[in-house]
Amino acid sequence: MPEQPRGKLKIFMGYAAGVGKTYKMLEEAQELKAAGVDIVIGYFEPHGRQDTIAKIEGLEIVPRKEIQYRESLFEEMDTGAILARHPQVCVVDEFPHTNVPGSDRAKRWEDVEVLLADGIDVLTTMNIQHLESLNDQIWQISGIRVRETVPDWVVQQANEVVMVDLTPRALLNRLQRGVVYERGKAERALQNFFVNKLWLRYGSWRSGKRRTKSSIVWSMKKPAVPPRTASPSFHENTTRFWCW
Repeated sequence: MPEQPRGKLKIFMGYAAGVGKTYKMLEEAQELKAAGVDIVIGYFEPHGRQDTIAKIEGLEIVPRKEIQYRESLFEEMDTGAILARHPQVCVVDEFPHTNVPGSDRAKRWEDVEVLLADGIDVLTTMNIQHLESLNDQIWQISGIRVRETVPDWVVQQANEVVMVDLTPRALLNRLQRGVVYERGKAERALQNFFVNKLWLRYGSWRSGKRRTKSSIVWSMKKPAVPPRTASPSFHENTTRFWCW
């Protein structure tokens, strides 16, 4: 029996919440569905952002798995159900997420590895500060120790990384308007905003340039929709930069 070809991984990466990673990922998911690709949402975290929530309309969602922990009920991605459904492509939000104790695997990126091993292509999202090799630098600059990290080798094996960019001033405006978080959380996020976010934006560029030997394309406008084929288009070992 021939070996199952490994699925392809595409990461939408940014430097902060609210730059448009999930929105861009779902936009691509809709384009793939329109092209006839069998695609499902394995996990989506809306954060109350109505413009992003609107992007899931018409997409099949695999129900989450309920897990009991310390007298509370939590919901996690149901990797087993996705494997049973076996779509061509699965959308998985928040790649660095730590699963609740009692889950089959500790990290969501480990769940994604299982999907890839079964031949399912995955679209996912993460912020640059969750890259394991940057952990100490993030702590030195921001004073915050990021607890959820993704090993560098996991990101390096991605077939494509899309750097979703937004100027710090535009993101600040979104935070102040309550588009990204509810008011109380937004005020906390605004503390030391420019120092931290400007450094992370610069770090995104450096990391993107290091992780690929391919040419880097910077686009100031929405790219044209790819030709409608029977399967998704992944640009092998490529980092692309999109600016809103």
